[in-house]
Amino acid sequence: MTTPDLATRLKTTLDPDPRRVVIKLFVPGEDAAVVRTRALGLVERITDMDDDEARELLRETLERFDGRHFDLEATFEHHFELVRHRVNTSRDLTATDRQLIGAFFSHEYAVEAAALCNPSMVPHPDQSNLADGQLRVAMSLRQIGEGHISSIGFATAVVGPGDALTVEERPGPLSIGARSSAIHHRDVLAGGLAEEGCDNEVSATVLNSLPERFDDEEFERALHRVPAELITRPNAQSTLEQLRRMTADSYAITFPPETRLDQRVLWPNAASESNGVEDARFVVSSYPDDGGSVYRATYTAYDGRQIGSRMLTSEDLRTFTVTPMRGPGAHNKGMALFPRTIGGEHRALCRSDGETLGLTVLDENNTWREPVSLLRPTRAWSLIQVGNCGSPLETEAGWLVLTHGVGPMRQYAIGALLLDLEHPERVIGELPGVLLSPNEDERDGYVPNVVYSCGGLIHDGAVWIPYGESDERVGFATVRLDMLLAAMS
Repeated sequence: MTTPDLATRLKTTLDPDPRRVVIKLFVPGEDAAVVRTRALGLVERITDMDDDEARELLRETLERFDGRHFDLEATFEHHFELVRHRVNTSRDLTATDRQLIGAFFSHEYAVEAAALCNPSMVPHPDQSNLADGQLRVAMSLRQIGEGHISSIGFATAVVGPGDALTVEERPGPLSIGARSSAIHHRDVLAGGLAEEGCDNEVSATVLNSLPERFDDEEFERALHRVPAELITRPNAQSTLEQLRRMTADSYAITFPPETRLDQRVLWPNAASESNGVEDARFVVSSYPDDGGSVYRATYTAYDGRQIGSRMLTSEDLRTFTVTPMRGPGAHNKGMALFPRTIGGEHRALCRSDGETLGLTVLDENNTWREPVSLLRPTRAWSLIQVGNCGSPLETEAGWLVLTHGVGPMRQYAIGALLLDLEHPERVIGELPGVLLSPNEDERDGYVPNVVYSCGGLIHDGAVWIPYGESDERVGFATVRLDMLLAAMS
């Protein structure tokens, strides 16, 4: 089951830090089993406070929390605006009243209080001031906090020369960025409607009136152009709501230029992500239309009942665009993009049936096709399921794919596969045993007996593998590329 001494563990680990917090809207009562907001009474109690007492309380609050967040006063003002409908309109509010109401409707959330895991690693945009043999890398991280809500965080590290690894400190404050509208794709919206079986006269009318690319304003105009005869049909309003929900799945997030990469948090920003965004698999891609290298990632959106595949696109890891991924190949978790087109086609690894590693191709309608099987769960250590551990790594010998398998007692281990460079549907090599499995120091955690990666990279003749240790912390391992290829049959 094992390949002794093939992968070398490094001593460095990255542990979850409960001091890493973001500030979120808090509405008293809405976290109860039976929702009964207490907002109105709270606003009345705040505005009834003595002016001097209110000013002193606001001063103390700002003094205690200001250093932990970017522009705390602006956040308080924003949260006030979200609940100002609860304010008695006949009452004049002072600036202190507004800020204090915003403070009472805010709370801190520790993004990685429960766990830190499932990293991916790509070259960092900034490669300045490095010594020979060094590479600065950007790591994405799955952060898990209270209520098992996942978000995507980042860290910066320097690898090399040799097996040297230094992870930079990650002090706050953190930023969740600012959401803005994105350019939407009509074929992606059509694919989502088809997947949910929403084909009626209202949806068809809206689709037919939209251009191939459209923004939020054009979308709303298309909704308003639906004839009155259709609007009065029994399913019209639910269809319009469905269209709005699907369109909201595409958006952009921009972080302030003064933030470092490790201060940026990709927080759930759509209803389909309300219970978390999970397991980003980043890759530096170069597609014909890119005009250069672009960061892309696939991740899983979860709303508490359903999961969906999403794609992140960024030129600088500061502004990110989110787009749903549609089609049979995008079902389930664990998609991973190839870094370039092959034969003019965009390809991705997937696990659409939940247990088999597959290969899918993007068609002319922006839909990921039915996948072809690459690897089935046939070995003793992976009989439950197999999948990828990140995007394929291009080598002269072929596409190197780090894989995962699940065996007895739901133990996760990492393996490897080699695909033909020009025909990646052909498997030309497989590591017969396990590259990395949880040792005694790694088997205990939030989810026991797991080692799992969302993507490594090749640097200076070695494969660098960041991995989650039992969904608790992040470890690192390396393996010489020539040794790994030689061990594959």
